[in-house]
Amino acid sequence: MRQSQSCDACRARKVRCAKETQDQKQPCKHCSTLGIPCTYDYRPKKRGPPNLYLRRLQQAQADGTASGVSGRRQDDGSPPLSQTLASSSQPSVAPSHPAQGQLAVNETSMAAAMLLSNIPSQYSTSTDTSSDPYHSVVSLASQGSYGGSFPSDHPDGHLKAGYVAHHQHHLSSPAAFLPPNILPPLSYYCRPHRLEDIAPRDTIFLIIALFFDFVYPLTPCVHKPSFMADLHAHREERDPLFFALVMSTVASTLVQVSRSYVPMERSTVKKLARTCFEASRHITVASYDPPSSTHVVIRYFDCCYHFCSGSDATQHATYGEAAHIAVTLRMHEEASYEGLDPIESEIRRRAFWLLFGADKSMAILLGRPVCFRHEDCTVHFPREIDDEYITRNAYLPQPQGKTSIISGLNYISRIFALLGDILVRVRVDKRSPPLGQFATARLEEVQSLHAKILDTLAHVPEPLQLKRRLPAGYVPPGGMVGGRDSIGTPGIGEYQFGTGFRQATLGEQANLYVTQQLVRFVIEQYRDELITLMHGSIDERQMMEDREAVASDILDILHSIPIQSIATNGPSLVHKVRFVASTLLDAVGKAHSAPASAERAHAYLLDFLSILSEIEKNYMLEDDPSGESAR
Repeated sequence: MRQSQSCDACRARKVRCAKETQDQKQPCKHCSTLGIPCTYDYRPKKRGPPNLYLRRLQQAQADGTASGVSGRRQDDGSPPLSQTLASSSQPSVAPSHPAQGQLAVNETSMAAAMLLSNIPSQYSTSTDTSSDPYHSVVSLASQGSYGGSFPSDHPDGHLKAGYVAHHQHHLSSPAAFLPPNILPPLSYYCRPHRLEDIAPRDTIFLIIALFFDFVYPLTPCVHKPSFMADLHAHREERDPLFFALVMSTVASTLVQVSRSYVPMERSTVKKLARTCFEASRHITVASYDPPSSTHVVIRYFDCCYHFCSGSDATQHATYGEAAHIAVTLRMHEEASYEGLDPIESEIRRRAFWLLFGADKSMAILLGRPVCFRHEDCTVHFPREIDDEYITRNAYLPQPQGKTSIISGLNYISRIFALLGDILVRVRVDKRSPPLGQFATARLEEVQSLHAKILDTLAHVPEPLQLKRRLPAGYVPPGGMVGGRDSIGTPGIGEYQFGTGFRQATLGEQANLYVTQQLVRFVIEQYRDELITLMHGSIDERQMMEDREAVASDILDILHSIPIQSIATNGPSLVHKVRFVASTLLDAVGKAHSAPASAERAHAYLLDFLSILSEIEKNYMLEDDPSGESAR
């Protein structure tokens, strides 16, 4: 590094340094006149940003020295880290002690804990500001502990004895507290786990039973016999991805099943669902390669969890992951199923058609582009065979006269295929409206689709047929709110686990018939737009009668099925009903010109409001603001 040409004093005064020679041992004229030392100690600083890497190394070295000091303190009689963690997991009376669920760490771990608590995790996906937005090895221990979330008098509130010992082992290991400049590798999270790390095993099995009784008929994307066999064999302790599947299944079930069927407080349910999702996410984010159908199923369940939890942006991102993994596996192409065993083949088909239906729902309700176009998908519908008749080696015949639970999925998939067809036509015509004979041809296509949607459920098996309770053209009394009071709704005392096919199909019926009416409404709405385009006007009275007919049929469906079974469909069904009911507001606003129609529309809206509020009470995880029981 070259020496400065000016002495330190002249540089500080910002004057020209007057030197007779280049010999720095001789003082310059200014320093001689002032009688001060003439030095050349200044060194110019290096240009560019500071060397943070070198600074981190120096900091790590300093922290390592501090760790050695704290280690010697433990040798002098301080309690070891494992004892500190064990004591911190117990409730404390003295205010100076850590609160329950927090970690009291010594100097050895404090640096790592502070660093990890200030770096946002790359695995966090939820936008829920009430939860901890950072995920680290430390937070896995504190958030993963489920013991503090149960009521003190709840029979499932205790933790298994091995839980604390399990976390003491991992947190006292060298991998638990890494140097402060190193984040744990993704492979650290993808390791074997136990169900008892999250909740008592009996609680997990109770929730799994609820899944197969209520949620599975709507999302049959696991093979029940092999899933339960693996669960009883503790496969999750050997296969991290299976553990993630169980956790996502539990999380999605807790947010979908009616609260009256879950013997926990709502706050407990919310916390357990969140814990299960995070446990699954930490594993699956580290195991994308190679992709498998299990990844698709896990992401679909996570999508359901976020949708029911109200995390819309996260739900869309999670659906995108599931859809792209499915495309990577070519699940939309029939040729990709050659050589697969029957179980894997059926799981893939079911998962794909669930994604296909969700895509159409989001397209119509949220105005999103269609991801899977029907003409691009060559995959066949799943076989209508129950899981107990599907093995690794063969398909066994479905017993004669026994309706498969997969029937409902196939019928709803056909309805969504029709919805996809109409959506493609609607969006093409918005870019380039048809005129003349092209508009006439398009109207004929729409009329054909309308006839198909009305006929879609004409031949459903008897267990899926709706048992209508209201007369055709039903109009609720004008001042009626809470019209379901006259229709018996089963309570928790009437339900027993595994009560058979009839209980399982009630939720399917609500999904099938409400979705059919939604697609009917969309087709009729577009038909009216085409007629207006061709003729310049439309019969307002006839259009309003058509809207009222759809509203009346949806109310008939909602009155004919128990609220708890309807609520299993979650926000998806609520959004479909609101999409149709909101169009009645136009008729209510025309009270002066069409008072009779406005009165009927007002009665329909009150009945819709009453039913939708009851449905939301059954699946929402927040406490009822009206002050009713939280259960």
